[in-house]
Amino acid sequence: MNERYNHKKIESKWQAIWQNKGLFRVTEDPSRPKYYCLEMFPYPSGKIHMGHVRNYVIGDVIARYKKMKGYNVLHPMGWDSFGLPAENAAIKHGTHPAKWTLENIEYMKRQLMAMGLSYDWDREVNTCDPEYYKWNQWLFLKIYEKGLAYKKKSSVNWCISCETVLANEQVIDGRCWRCDTEVTEKELEQWFLRIEAYADELLSFCDRLHGWPERVITMQKNWIGESRGVEIDFPVERMDEKIRVFTTRQDTIFGATFVTLAPEHPILEKIVDSSQWTVVSDFIEKIKRQNRFIRTDISSEKEGVFTGSYAINPFTNEKIPIWVANFVLMEYGTGAIMCVPTHDQRDFEFAEKYGLPIRVVIVPEKSSEFGDFVELSRDVRSSEKFKISNSQLITHNSELITEAYEGEGLMVNSEEFSGLMSVEGRERIAEFAEAKGIGRRAVNYRLRDWGISRQRYWGTPIPIVYCGNCGIVPVPERDLPVLLPMDVNISGRGGSPLNGLRDFVNTICPECGGAARRETDTMDTFVDSSWYFIAYCFGKGNIDLNSALSTQHSALSYWMPVDQYIGGIEHAVLHLLYARFFTKMMRDLGIVRNDEPFESLLTQGMVIKDGAKMSKSKGNVVDPEELLNKYGADTSRLFSLFAAPPEKDLDWSDEGVEGAYRFLNRVWMMVNKSSEFRVQSSELDTEGLNAEEKALLRKVHHTIRKVTLDIEREFHFNTAIAALMELSNEIGDFMFRTRVSESTQQDAILRYAVEMLILMLSPFSPHIAEELWELMGNKQFVAEMRWPVWDEGLIRDEYVTVVIQVNGRLRDKINMPAGSTEEVLKEAALKSEKVRQFTGDKVIKNVIVVRDRLVNIVVR
Repeated sequence: MNERYNHKKIESKWQAIWQNKGLFRVTEDPSRPKYYCLEMFPYPSGKIHMGHVRNYVIGDVIARYKKMKGYNVLHPMGWDSFGLPAENAAIKHGTHPAKWTLENIEYMKRQLMAMGLSYDWDREVNTCDPEYYKWNQWLFLKIYEKGLAYKKKSSVNWCISCETVLANEQVIDGRCWRCDTEVTEKELEQWFLRIEAYADELLSFCDRLHGWPERVITMQKNWIGESRGVEIDFPVERMDEKIRVFTTRQDTIFGATFVTLAPEHPILEKIVDSSQWTVVSDFIEKIKRQNRFIRTDISSEKEGVFTGSYAINPFTNEKIPIWVANFVLMEYGTGAIMCVPTHDQRDFEFAEKYGLPIRVVIVPEKSSEFGDFVELSRDVRSSEKFKISNSQLITHNSELITEAYEGEGLMVNSEEFSGLMSVEGRERIAEFAEAKGIGRRAVNYRLRDWGISRQRYWGTPIPIVYCGNCGIVPVPERDLPVLLPMDVNISGRGGSPLNGLRDFVNTICPECGGAARRETDTMDTFVDSSWYFIAYCFGKGNIDLNSALSTQHSALSYWMPVDQYIGGIEHAVLHLLYARFFTKMMRDLGIVRNDEPFESLLTQGMVIKDGAKMSKSKGNVVDPEELLNKYGADTSRLFSLFAAPPEKDLDWSDEGVEGAYRFLNRVWMMVNKSSEFRVQSSELDTEGLNAEEKALLRKVHHTIRKVTLDIEREFHFNTAIAALMELSNEIGDFMFRTRVSESTQQDAILRYAVEMLILMLSPFSPHIAEELWELMGNKQFVAEMRWPVWDEGLIRDEYVTVVIQVNGRLRDKINMPAGSTEEVLKEAALKSEKVRQFTGDKVIKNVIVVRDRLVNIVVR
């Protein structure tokens, strides 16, 4: 019993026992409340890092705690194993992506098991397994049937040298990350999912995400980007064509002095004047070579060319020039913008550069020159009074215009709408446009349909064939999965490797039996991670989404939605948005009932060392394996939880790790010294305790309350662990002071305190807790014990300090028995000598009492 704390021996012992006993294996049990705890699954890169450790340990503490609270806890793990890194590794190391991926999964799984994480490995999923991606394909077919999947031409980043499409993150300073060739834009047929069809619900339901961080909700809202405004048609002069623009500032339409189109706008072929065709064509080709993020960056140079054609402003009937500009994208709005230089800074800079006209139509409400107009009554206003020249425009600094005024204000130079404030003017102009049939109210979203086509190998094949007779033909469900061929040469050049596999590409049309070819694009890996949390509900090898269509699957009904989701803030937009989108689609298909996938979300902070995020390039990486070998999983877990609250960045400290290790060693030695008890804690007689024993009992229950509330309230694990450290010190002091006593009650209270310490320590450092629990002669796993409950009567202090105020100002503090009645507190306060100096013969109007805290005497 006196052997030193041997973390290697203890941790390997209990990991094997948990695995052999299936301690964390779960099934649906309607008689018990469920709790679905989930951390974002990793890409199998080969090694876990400290960010992984922190993320997974946070989830494990929650899962273990909820299990001890009586919940039926689902805590699964899997692998986000498709994706470009595997292809890059195949090129670099001359291996197959499947071999590289599966070897990494095996290695990382051993690492996770060494952390003592309470996963139900019977529910493990691997997204590159045909058993999984078969259901990616099945979902695609169902989405296609609903009209939510379609194919269209779209601009992509294209490397001429590698002959491949590049993701945005593969374009570095406008060049290919692999060969440094300048990247161009190319139009390709791409598959899209209609996420825009769910934009309104995705946005409105943000207000129902009560368990999500406000920061993440704001990021989601901004990404979806609702804009309410008006679509207005600008006729093209001398043509039967119209340019539709969308604007949220229709109050400025009288200041629209030109129109700009995206270089990709289809109307250009019809409206560009023959004299300008060469100039426009050259400009379009130039812009295709620009990265779209650079094009739209606010600091980038604004470039454009005149088309030679004119549009008619439908409100002024003026002829205004039509330009093509680099900052306009087809993906946003309608691909056309009405430009108001005085009230949009981008338009202002463009107009200044190319000498285009500007007209003031809004002036600040508090402008020194025009403020008096605002006070005029409506019936005496006339548009004549609100005609001003550009040189008259005064800014807030009383200087001539040097930049656009983009704020609200008074409408001027706007005919019958002059004199209105912006808000009212927008409403009146919207009504006018609809009444005249030249426009309509509209809601636009920044969110655009999700392009899922990837011209690469390591991903889910899209289940579509192309037939010369039948066109686009979905692969029948009976033929799923469409298997990804393993015999492939990956060079990184020449487009998708699947294009060169005749046996894969050439196939038979399911409808007419004629010759056909397969789709060689694979799916974006975000598809894999958009529903994996639903796959866990079925269990490994048992996924059957089809069964949920005919009968509401009991596993999905029981487990979904996820109660607690945990992952990095870097996934706050796309992954979470796509997961929400898929959940809503699967709800509408009849697979799930819930509207949202995750009830609560915790975004943990980064692990920082030497003032920077851990990375190989900075040379500040801490290898978790070295940490596990030297200190053990329990120490690693404890430090990662104790060093900072979960949502904050964790500053790495070698001294902090040592401190956590010393604490566990102290607990080990303390329990070893006191492990042979003559009585059980159940024999404790709380009425027969002396003052010292009662003080320890109160400390135990204070700690139970503190640790419980810290876990329940925003997962303040750091302060919970601090409370456990305090309790261990109290127990150690008690043992030192009473070590010669033979009291049975002393023995019972000590055993009780130690057992409560072990129970509360177990979610944080489970291996040592199991070992100490066993050392004390307990037969049941500590992980299966019920979480302790505090006794309100025991945590109530015998005396409390009560503040006495007179007219809200502090005059005295008195010690009173805890729980004293209002009358007792009032009487004691009025008798205080210090208080009587300020009450004297004054009339007492009121006495306000807050029990155990405050008495405020109001006098006059």
